[in-house]
Parts: sequence; C-alpha cells; structure tokens
Amino acid sequence: MIRVILVDDHHMIRNGLKTFLEDENIVVVGEAMNGKEGLELMQTSEVDVVVTDIMMPVMDGISFTTQLSNDFPEVAVLALTMLNEHQNIKQMLTAGAKGYILKDCTQQELINAIKTVHEGGNFYSSQVTQVIMQGLSSKPKIKKRTITDIALTERELEVLHLICKEKTNKEMAEELFVTTRTIEAHKRNLIEKTGCKNVAGLVLYAIERNLFSDL
Repeated sequence: MIRVILVDDHHMIRNGLKTFLEDENIVVVGEAMNGKEGLELMQTSEVDVVVTDIMMPVMDGISFTTQLSNDFPEVAVLALTMLNEHQNIKQMLTAGAKGYILKDCTQQELINAIKTVHEGGNFYSSQVTQVIMQGLSSKPKIKKRTITDIALTERELEVLHLICKEKTNKEMAEELFVTTRTIEAHKRNLIEKTGCKNVAGLVLYAIERNLFSDL
C-alpha cells in the first residue's frame, strides 16, 4: 500500500484523484490546499509520496517541495500540474521533485508515476521530457567531459546511465547484481562528485554533457 497526500488548491481535482487512486492499492492519507497545509500534514501523517500542484496560494509547489526535500528527504515528490514551461520544470526538479507530469495525463500514467517514484525512480511524461530536451538544445553546447575530468568510476557511470533510463533502485540492483543499499551509496557518491542537489539533477547533468549516446 502506497500512502499519498494530495496538495492542490482545487477541491474537485483532489476528489477525482482520490477516487481512482484508491482502486490501485494507493491510499490517500491526507489532502491540502497549499504547501503550508501540506507541511502541516507531514507532521502528523506517515507518507510515501506527495503529489503536488505548482501554482497554489500561500505556499506554491516549488517552495513546498524545497522545504519538503529538506525536512523529509525519504518522501518522494511528484509534480502534477498544467505548467509545461521549461523554467517551471527545472525549478521543480531542482527543488527535489522525482517526477513531473501534466494534468492531461491518463489515469494509468499517473499511477505509473506514483509507483515509479515510490520505488526510487524518476518519472517524466513524454511532453515534459520533450520540453527539457528543447530547453537544452537552445543553450550553448557544453563540452563533453571525460571520465577522468568528472572522476566517475565505471560502475558509477553504469548507475548514472540507469538513473537516466528511469530505472528503480531495485531494477538497478538486479541488473548490476548488487544490493539496493549499494545503489543508494553510488547515488550519494554521484551527487557529491557532480555537485548536483538530487537525482533529478544527475539526469540533467548527464544530458547536458552528452555522457550517453542513447539519451
């Protein structure tokens, strides 16, 4: 059972989400109209995943996610919004969101996104991925760094590649024949070496530097 709180200032949207999520072994343990209420809920609820909008009164989704990532780093944040601008996406990923999907997504896509971030992976809808790629292509190309330049081991590069492919910790562990704890250690090392703030930052880091030919 995945425990979720919904943070959105539209009551009708929260009701609709709650109705079909609870048919998928996902229980909504709380609802909030803004980030401030969401943080208050976190103090009294056991939560696995937070599904949040961005544009909300009192405290928006970006400020909320930033605070949530600092206070509850074990909780996965999934952005569910109508905003598909590159700047909004970048700000949410930098704040610590592990997934970003649009409100015109299908029910199954939302369920897949929640399950993926809950398992330690990252999930971006196809539209969001396209916006990210368009944003990157409009920037000056960053010279590709060598393994020596960024001081990553071969195994760390393998883990980074799998992160970019949205693999969960369990899937990465099975593919590399290691434990999930080892995968988490590699993630921490990657974040420290690259200077990224979170796993989403690692994905952007790899894409910007064209580290892998199939991305």
